[in-house]
Amino acid sequence: MERLGTGIGWRPEIADAVERMPGIDWVEAVAENVCPGHLPDSLIRLRERGVTVIPHGVSLGLGGADRPDEGRLTALAERAEALGAPLVTEHIAFVRAGGSLTASPLLEAGHLLPVPRTWDALDVLCENVRIAQDALPVPLAVENIAALLAWPGEEMTEGQFLYELADRTGVRLLIDVANLHTNHVNRGEDPAKALAGLPVEAIAYVHVAGGVERDGVWHDTHAHPVPAQVLAILTDLASRVSPPGVLLERDDNFPEPAVLERELEAIQGALTKGWARSAASRVPAREAARAAASTPEATGTVATPPAAPRSSDCARQRVALAQTALLSALVAGTPVPDGFDRMRLGVQARALGVKRADVVAKVAPELPVILGDLYRPAFLAYAHSHPMTGGYRRDALDFAGQVLLSGGPEDAEVRRELREWWLERSGPAPRSSRPAVRLARATRRVLLRR
Repeated sequence: MERLGTGIGWRPEIADAVERMPGIDWVEAVAENVCPGHLPDSLIRLRERGVTVIPHGVSLGLGGADRPDEGRLTALAERAEALGAPLVTEHIAFVRAGGSLTASPLLEAGHLLPVPRTWDALDVLCENVRIAQDALPVPLAVENIAALLAWPGEEMTEGQFLYELADRTGVRLLIDVANLHTNHVNRGEDPAKALAGLPVEAIAYVHVAGGVERDGVWHDTHAHPVPAQVLAILTDLASRVSPPGVLLERDDNFPEPAVLERELEAIQGALTKGWARSAASRVPAREAARAAASTPEATGTVATPPAAPRSSDCARQRVALAQTALLSALVAGTPVPDGFDRMRLGVQARALGVKRADVVAKVAPELPVILGDLYRPAFLAYAHSHPMTGGYRRDALDFAGQVLLSGGPEDAEVRRELREWWLERSGPAPRSSRPAVRLARATRRVLLRR
């Protein structure tokens, strides 16, 4: 396994600070935010200095019922080649549901949602991972995600599920210790037991991030400092194995560079503390990991695969129906499927709506400017009854169109400005992009405001 060292998540907002940080061996960039033909100058300079850059995908949906989209796989492969990356990473999650397998509209979550830890879901995930491995020019590593809710009737612990996945496919693991803490608070899962069940030699690298607890629910925000509990899990992991790389993630509410550097120092301190522990606590062998994963005393359950062979297509359809029912309840207000915690599902639904509003505000920053204080309540009301069926740019256009169709906004000037914005991007006829015409439209808008 290639040694990566100490890394930080590269984001445009902190690009300059990352370039100046001492001791950064590698960075990770969100794959969907990188254009292979137009790499950011900061990433180019980092690569020229010998800093490794790894693309981290967020939209493939390997845990979904459908087979991976060829276009998305091609795009991920192009980014890996453009960055000269030694591997690419994605998530053990589903991000969309519905479609042909369920004869229902395709729904987009706009978020990483947990895969049920069942044999059906494992079969589907393993096949999807193999498809992705065949399509990518470098090895693939997949990440455990954070979750606000748990699936009813799960048949494996997280450690067992990840062990089976790595054992069947040879895929590498990206272990997020912050997500283990999230699942500890939200789902009552012991992170030590999860670590005990992992094939630790399959770990490609480790994520560390912060979050916040509200009303007994832990939100994996990537916008808060790394808490002591997450560092303690990192120490536990380091006492079992020396991970090839460790990376600090920060996606929002960026602090001063000195604060990020202190967090990196705290991460290194947690690693050093773990390495100093007795070698007796390490789990270096796959046999020991499997024993820990399947011992009732260690996990509380034993994962026993079904004796009869299972049909891949039948498994996909069962997973599709279950995931569609859950996602529809989250984004379309349909009844909550049996066995789910209604309160937690409500928290997740509200979180999805807030995230949609935040991302649309970044994708289409003109909308909060045009609508002002009306933007957020109007978007949340829209999201409650209008599931996302495309990407965030489509969502922004659909939202603006719906506001206009409903007769809003009441202020005639704001309505006129919103209509101009919508027509420029989705009107019935292409609007001229010639500078003179655009200048005339802008001048007209200014005059209308007077």
